[in-house]
Amino acid sequence: MLSLSYLWQDAALRFADLTSPKRGYQRISDIAYGVGPRRKLDLYKSESPRENTPLVVFFYGGGWDSGKKADYRFVAQAFTALGCDVAIPDYRLYPDVHFPQFVEDGAKAVAFLASGKADGLRRPVFLAGHSAGAQIAFLLTLDRRYLAKAGSAVETAVQGAIGLAGPYDFLPLEEERYKRVFPLETRAASQPIAFVEGPTPPVFLATGTADRTVDPANSERLARKLRSFGNENVTHVVYPKIGHAELIGTLLPLLQRRAPLLADLGGFITAYSQPPRPSEEPIREVVPAT
Repeated sequence: MLSLSYLWQDAALRFADLTSPKRGYQRISDIAYGVGPRRKLDLYKSESPRENTPLVVFFYGGGWDSGKKADYRFVAQAFTALGCDVAIPDYRLYPDVHFPQFVEDGAKAVAFLASGKADGLRRPVFLAGHSAGAQIAFLLTLDRRYLAKAGSAVETAVQGAIGLAGPYDFLPLEEERYKRVFPLETRAASQPIAFVEGPTPPVFLATGTADRTVDPANSERLARKLRSFGNENVTHVVYPKIGHAELIGTLLPLLQRRAPLLADLGGFITAYSQPPRPSEEPIREVVPAT
C-alpha cells in the first residue's frame, strides 16, 4: 500500500507542475548521457538568457529510492526565468543500485554536460540539489574522485554548488532502509562533509527552521567546516518557518513570497558566473523541443 507521505509528495509535485508557467524555455527531452533508461536528462534552454548563460544541473531528492525528472519542470522554469539553462538528470535508484552508484551516474551526467555534448556549448556548471539530490551534488563537488573517474574535473567543470535542505553529515544511520541504501563498507564515504580538505568552488546552502526531515544543522556544520578551511565564498541562508519540501516549493511563483530563495539564488549565480570556454565540439543532434 502506498504510504500517506508518498501520496502527499505526489500530490505536491502535481500541484507544482500545474501551477508553474509553461513558458520562457525550450525543453529538449530524454538526452542520453549513458546507457539505460535512468541515464537520461532533460535540458531546458532559457528564452531570455543572460550574458554567458550559466548552466544549472539540478538533482532532485526522493530518499535515493524515488523521483523522476519530469516532476521537476517547475524547478527548471524558475532557473530559466533567471536567464539560466537547466539540466535535470535522472539517475538510478535503490533497490536497483546502492551507494555510490547513483553518485557515479551524477558524475557521468555532469561530465557529459560540461563537455558540451548536450548542446555544443562547453562550459562549467552550477551543481544544485534538494534533499538527497543535494547530497549527490555536494559529493560531486567535494569528493573529486567522482568527476575524475568520469573524465572531467571539479576545477574545470564546477562553477558553484547549491544545496537546498541537504544531508551532508548524517551518520550514524538510524532507519533500516537507509542502512540498505548505504552499505556498511562504503557508508563512511557517503558524507560530503568528510571531503572538505581545502579550497572549493563557491557554495550556497539553504535550509528552513521548520525542516523536520533533514536536520538544518547539516548545512550549519558544512558551512562552518568550509569556512574553517579558508573558503570565504560560502553563503548560508536559513529561512524562518520554512519546512523541507516547502523550501523547494518557494521556487513556484505562488509561493515565492514565503521566502526569497529564488532571488537569493539569482544573486549567487550572478556573483560567481564566468564566461564559458569556446566549444570545439559540434552541436549534438537532439530530439525537437517540447
